[in-house]
Amino acid sequence: MTDSAERARRAAGAMADPGFPALKERVIARTGHNYYEDKDDLLYDRLRKRMRICGVGDCTAYRVLLEGAAGRDEWAALEAEITIGETFFFRYAEQFAALRRTILPELIAARGELRRLRIWSAGCSTGAEPYSLAILVHDLLGEALADWSVTILGTDLSAAALATARAAEFGPWALRTLDTEERARWFRRTPARPGLPHGGYALRPAFRRMVRFERQNLLGLIDGSDRIQGSFDLILCRNVLIYFSPDHVNRIVRALGERLDARGWLLIGHAEPNPTFSQWLQPVALPGTVAYRPIDTPTTEQPPVLVPARPDAVPIPLTPLPAFVAVEPAAPMPEPIGIPIPLPAEPATEHPLSPGDLLAEIRVLADSGETARAWRRLHEEIESYATDPALRYYEGLLALDLGREREAERALRGALFLDRGFVMAHFQLGLLLARAGRRGEAARALDNALRLAQGLSPETILPEGDGVSAARLAESARRALAGITVSEA
Repeated sequence: MTDSAERARRAAGAMADPGFPALKERVIARTGHNYYEDKDDLLYDRLRKRMRICGVGDCTAYRVLLEGAAGRDEWAALEAEITIGETFFFRYAEQFAALRRTILPELIAARGELRRLRIWSAGCSTGAEPYSLAILVHDLLGEALADWSVTILGTDLSAAALATARAAEFGPWALRTLDTEERARWFRRTPARPGLPHGGYALRPAFRRMVRFERQNLLGLIDGSDRIQGSFDLILCRNVLIYFSPDHVNRIVRALGERLDARGWLLIGHAEPNPTFSQWLQPVALPGTVAYRPIDTPTTEQPPVLVPARPDAVPIPLTPLPAFVAVEPAAPMPEPIGIPIPLPAEPATEHPLSPGDLLAEIRVLADSGETARAWRRLHEEIESYATDPALRYYEGLLALDLGREREAERALRGALFLDRGFVMAHFQLGLLLARAGRRGEAARALDNALRLAQGLSPETILPEGDGVSAARLAESARRALAGITVSEA
């Protein structure tokens, strides 16, 4: 069944259920998720999933269940189901660059006497954002952290997401922008278990204990029911406002601004800034992003960049490399029997779903923890997009998350056959080959990634890099290459 036919089927189901309009109205009123106002097919699909689990046959019966004795737990389960938990570590590299270079150094300087930082990650999903902040603060303060009071609060509507956040164990998908050295510094490998059949990555205690979590609906900022106490030096509320109506968005942003301490900072999602916000907050243009501050905050020069205080850090020599002219592919290698690199013989047939739409659907599934479902969905459709390198690349990332290294290698090589200049595919292939102990091939793939990245402006955001800049990718490739050299020595 095509995607358009599937959506039509779901929309027809919503219209056929007479109790759906009232239930939809109740759900939006309680959660504030105006996002579903014009998405009956999507909301009905998620409602049907909960109705099947609860053993009820229609929306009217399900609404009775929600308002009954068991309603509290079921509301929590439904709220988790309808909230798209798209998250991974250091998501939006431009904003984390601004945090590292400008925002946190200024806050650390301003709070030097008090030695106190209060940070709030509103809509934190499964915890990657507040934990990324913990890692960053830990690196910036170094040994001085012991003398500081650092509070990092993560809040979310989904009880299930918060449970995952508190466990602080993640699959490879949530760490996909991190290189091998970063994974080793910040996480430890964990054995296979239900939900992570190929093992996962547990955040190290030094970062985990810096964060605490609470369940909170941002609508509480409007109706006064929130339990968040005090003011904050830094608030992040990224990709949460998309769920709410314009009126709710304005009121939430105004309320968040009122929770900022003097000289505090607010970061929201890239697509969420609105000129209306300047009534209550002062926009500040930073490289690659916009931040907000209280209107009476004086404009100051950017502070010097703080170098992370890592006594164990060893500088990596930045040997100049020639400008990239043409990338030589890694030397041919015998392919495992039965998994040849997929090379399309003919153009893909026309399809009602664009590659971008399919990729967005796959990412949402994977980012919400449904990697296996994302893998199945991609394989239902991918032969119709045989010439799309981005989809082959994400096939490789999903295979890595599922522990299918041979299929991951095949997909990444397929992406590179289609686009020899695909920087992220060279990089991920290099990391995969390095983990497999194939150092010569790994070095060639990583060197390709490095040379390609160096041929771009440092601030260039790499395609399919989830916000990673050419400069950051080059740094990661150098570290990985240095690790291979050390291992061979």
